[in-house]
Amino acid sequence: MRTFLLAAAFLSAFSASAEVKVLRHFTLIDGRGGAPLSNAAMVIDNGRISYIGPVAGLKVPAGAETMDLSGKFVMPGIINLHSHLGNTIDLVQDPKNFTRENLGKNLKTYASYGVTSVVSMGTDSELALTVRKEQRAGRPNTTRIYSAGRGFTSQGGYPTKAMGMNGVPYEVKTPADAKRGVEENAARKVDLIKMWVDDHLGKEPKISIQLSKAIIDASRAKGLTSSAHIFYLDDAKKLVEAGLDGLAHSVRDKPIDDELIASMKKNGAWLQSATLAREISVFIYAKPQAFYDDPFFSRAVSPQVISTLKSPKYQKGVQADHDFSLLPAFLKTAQKNLKRMFDAGVKIGFGTDSGPPARFPGYFEHWEMQLMVEAGLTPAQVIQIATKNSSEYLKVAKDFGTLEKGKWADLLVLGKNPLENIKNTRTIETVLIAGNKAN
Repeated sequence: MRTFLLAAAFLSAFSASAEVKVLRHFTLIDGRGGAPLSNAAMVIDNGRISYIGPVAGLKVPAGAETMDLSGKFVMPGIINLHSHLGNTIDLVQDPKNFTRENLGKNLKTYASYGVTSVVSMGTDSELALTVRKEQRAGRPNTTRIYSAGRGFTSQGGYPTKAMGMNGVPYEVKTPADAKRGVEENAARKVDLIKMWVDDHLGKEPKISIQLSKAIIDASRAKGLTSSAHIFYLDDAKKLVEAGLDGLAHSVRDKPIDDELIASMKKNGAWLQSATLAREISVFIYAKPQAFYDDPFFSRAVSPQVISTLKSPKYQKGVQADHDFSLLPAFLKTAQKNLKRMFDAGVKIGFGTDSGPPARFPGYFEHWEMQLMVEAGLTPAQVIQIATKNSSEYLKVAKDFGTLEKGKWADLLVLGKNPLENIKNTRTIETVLIAGNKAN
């Protein structure tokens, strides 16, 4: 209750009409990976940061609204490089759900959890691009959209048989199909290109490396970043050598090797997102979980969904997956491969694969950070990956990703220090996007 009242007081103090806002007496975690700055101050002028530094250097502009944040911590907004917007209501995924109302609800949920930008990875309708255009015409007060438009797979390939996914990706048979699809996406001004390169543990046809390379080449010709859903080490190697920019998941079938690491560093390829929360989601619901009753989770999930998750019938359905016994090991492999890539100097971004059924927007991003720390990264490293690094992958670092002069004020105010415990990113008291109260 105290946290709610503090947040309410903050929001009340910062009316939407204020053009100049001042925060002071907080500890700054700017996202660049350096030491935090205590007793810091920030001036936000028309949504951008015009001063950031010690309180001692602060000159409060006349007429500015001010807020004392003594004892609080401020960090950049979280950037999720792997989400799926709009298609899911409760536990049902269907393109019919992609309405302005549901998309708006998704964005508000993400914003309330401090996720200030999301990349929707290959499952978008035209509406996502329309809302993105509206956001970019002004100063948004909700989570920013980046979109891969429609992704690519082989004819009848993964994930076309998944719930609500039939007809969503381009199903390509020839290099000409691939080029045509990329050109259609480029004409819609998508932010990147996504493909699925996976046979779903041998159950579905997988797009060939020849077609994948055609997509990569067509993307590069249009100046677009290419990203691939992968599972197998062998596919990761072939795609990186073919010029792929980003792996949208950790390799999960086996430990990565020096060959892949060297290739990624040579070619400038990223681990765009490890999606550890996605990996845990495919088996964790087989047993009751304490977090179902955690207000940080339940506030954004319908009572019907929580009731379903708690039901023995649903739990037995999870356990009945033919590959259930294999799934926990895939998570462990993904974590180990993330740590090895990080230690080797491979570029790492942040993403969760949130949005489909049982991959809950907002909560999953904080869970992902926890799982990254459990993989061996420090909280400071994870925060930098989820902010600065991710803005660099999106090529938007000049505008946000770190809290620096001239950048948009996309930020979280926290009640506790996330550098001491990554779970403290959950102590959100308010969120600003372009200096606006998140809404």
